[in-house]
Amino acid sequence: MSIGFDFGTANCCVAHLVNGKAVPIPLVGENVYLPSTLCAPNAESVSEYLFRCLNIQPSDETNQAVLRRAIKLNREEGLDVIADDVKFGHQALELYLQDPKDVYFVKSPKSFLGAMGLRDMQLSFFEDLVCAMMSNIKTRAEAAIEKEFSQTVIGRPVNFLGRGGEASNIQAVDILTRAAKRAGFKEIEFQYEPVAAGLDFENTLTTDKKVLVVDIGGGTTDCSMIQMGPTWRGKLDRKDSLLAHTGQMVGGNDLDIFIAFKCLMTEFGLGTKLKSGLDLPLIQFWNSVAINDVQAQRSFYAHDNLPTLRQFHMDAMEPEKLNRLVKLHQETLGHGVIHQAEMAKIAMSDQETFTTLIDLVSETFNVPTSRAGIDAAIENPMNKIRSLVQEAVTQSGIEPDVIYMTGGSSRSRALTSAVASVLPNTEIISGNYFGSVTAGLTHWADLIYR
Repeated sequence: MSIGFDFGTANCCVAHLVNGKAVPIPLVGENVYLPSTLCAPNAESVSEYLFRCLNIQPSDETNQAVLRRAIKLNREEGLDVIADDVKFGHQALELYLQDPKDVYFVKSPKSFLGAMGLRDMQLSFFEDLVCAMMSNIKTRAEAAIEKEFSQTVIGRPVNFLGRGGEASNIQAVDILTRAAKRAGFKEIEFQYEPVAAGLDFENTLTTDKKVLVVDIGGGTTDCSMIQMGPTWRGKLDRKDSLLAHTGQMVGGNDLDIFIAFKCLMTEFGLGTKLKSGLDLPLIQFWNSVAINDVQAQRSFYAHDNLPTLRQFHMDAMEPEKLNRLVKLHQETLGHGVIHQAEMAKIAMSDQETFTTLIDLVSETFNVPTSRAGIDAAIENPMNKIRSLVQEAVTQSGIEPDVIYMTGGSSRSRALTSAVASVLPNTEIISGNYFGSVTAGLTHWADLIYR
């Protein structure tokens, strides 16, 4: 039996076909969406959890080496990994927020896929992370409807990471494929996420149209210019209808990061000076919240960065603010700041101001934010999204009859306005912000596996 699998940057969702309709499968109670988060006692416990608790074997010699190292380190720490040690979704975030210093927390591992310059051991660990999340979702879905799934179509962005080009895409798809096989899927295919969303929208069309699908997700924005409608519906060969694809790693996570950086990090010393009159280096503030950049996070949270931060604290004109940056490092609280930035972003959809609550364990304080301030903070990612829309139009050589916007981040009033500014005379239709990709993947799975 097949499912459509939206392994999203922000949330994961799966669906199966029931009487010709894509029906999402509940993953937690009645909730069909599971946040893409994982929390464990330490990073090494993830690999041992797969082997010891789920009986999932390593995929190759490098993966075996990752497992051996994990078991060795866990024994040295006196840690016996049990199934309940690894949490997913909201449970993972709650555990992290309760005790951020003493747990390993990862949000959106999909954001790391395609990162270049990493060692084989690091890539194998990413595979373990993805496998743990996929296995958890597959198990939950099968328990919910009491059926086993062996076939899946997994959504993928047009480009995982722009810096690595096609090499990044190949690496990312390889990791996803190996992880899915280890999680128990026998047959695995991929489909571009904007194409999947378009396939769902196509079911509503009574005439053929040229549609620009703009999918703004948690980690990436993808645009596809597609000819769709009754002429194309149900066809397995769609290559002549796919006119252009553009995509870049810019999405909801980037909005959260820019909001955190420009609106919240001022309370941690951003924009202040040292007693010498020099500015504090921006990179320390950026790296602390750049949760989708492996190297940035490693650089900020490295043990040898702490003396540097403490020296800045001693030399700062406003040491009380720099002390917060030191605490952020010591308590590994970057994800907590990003969570507050996300809350502010969501609130600005229907209100003008919002007060974020920053909890540093040793200190709790409020930071007021405004719609104008947040709109200014996200101008950089908005410009990137405008460029992707324009590039899709240029590549295809046509203008669309309609723009179909989907993806959780497309709910943002500012982002809708940004897309509209490129094609001001084109109708914009908003779809199922979270479910259209999953539905399209499910219909495509039924078509190719029937």
